[in-house]
Amino acid sequence: MSNPEAVLARMREYMVGPTRFMTLYACFELGLVDALRKEGGLSAAELGAATGVKPDAVEQVLLLLVKEGFVARDETTGGYTLAALADVPDADLQRVLTFMGMIKTGMMRQLYYLPESLSTGSAVGLKELYGFEGTMFEAAAVVPEVRAAWGPLAQNETASVYPWFFRSFDVPAGARVLDARGGNGLGAVMTCQSKGSPGLRVTTFDQPALEAACLRTFEEHGVAEQCSFVGGDVLESLPGGYDVVLLKHFVDMYDKDEVLTILRNAHRALEPGGQVVVLAPVYPEDITDPGDLQADFFPAYILGCVVGRGGLQKLSTYRGWLEECGFEVTKVTAKDPADIPADAIINRVVICAVKRD
Repeated sequence: MSNPEAVLARMREYMVGPTRFMTLYACFELGLVDALRKEGGLSAAELGAATGVKPDAVEQVLLLLVKEGFVARDETTGGYTLAALADVPDADLQRVLTFMGMIKTGMMRQLYYLPESLSTGSAVGLKELYGFEGTMFEAAAVVPEVRAAWGPLAQNETASVYPWFFRSFDVPAGARVLDARGGNGLGAVMTCQSKGSPGLRVTTFDQPALEAACLRTFEEHGVAEQCSFVGGDVLESLPGGYDVVLLKHFVDMYDKDEVLTILRNAHRALEPGGQVVVLAPVYPEDITDPGDLQADFFPAYILGCVVGRGGLQKLSTYRGWLEECGFEVTKVTAKDPADIPADAIINRVVICAVKRD
């Protein structure tokens, strides 16, 4: 039997979620934390003078940070100093702030329209806020505010994830590799750099409008002789004759039927014995694990802010879908927990599967 009081207390935590987030982030945006990083023991009046915020408001907004132990206040002098925040390395703090900036600009206002996004299967907030119909990825190309929020996060993700991803699978010498939905060609470049061998050829497959940018990327990185571009839609078909097909960073943006279509298209694109490599975030098998926050974040993020469809799946689900589409899973690689920052929400795996005859 459930405990109604405990349920209500749990719901109370959700009620204060947005205010806790914005109070903390506002202290960074206003420069209060930076001021304390330069000089400790500052009073509310001194902090106000340094940041342009009324001293009374400074005292109010710092209450949460004192409560959480991020900042300390001397009750005798009234001076503030950094407490736990003082021990966080700058690089780690900047990574967290980049993510928080994306949440503020790219999520909070859009999630007001989450019910409408769920009903229509589209990111309604993009249309209501920016007059843009499409996905966040498409909006980032034309809406400066979306690009400013999402671009730095994407760069951080690329720098963190791609080296590990390319260490997680093998490519036969002289293989033909298809990077499905390869965007601007960076994945093809990194394939050449990390899996280079005589005769290796890599094709980026994506929307035809990306061809010019992709070819520029190849030229800039000196791999134009090894790489090519083919335009198309992963839900329609993939070109054939490949030894390896890379499906990275996008299968969670599609619903089940669409993922199955993509996997079947990958199966047809591969030569006998060819390999598909899937990079995807996954939910834990026990979704009630309190230490995993992906179910707290990604349904609203993907459905309400990014594409309006899709979502993460469990590893066992992807394994079943691959088998249904004619593959045998041969290897699953997860990041070493020691390499995952404490602030990370996402948990990715690399799934390698071979085409069955």
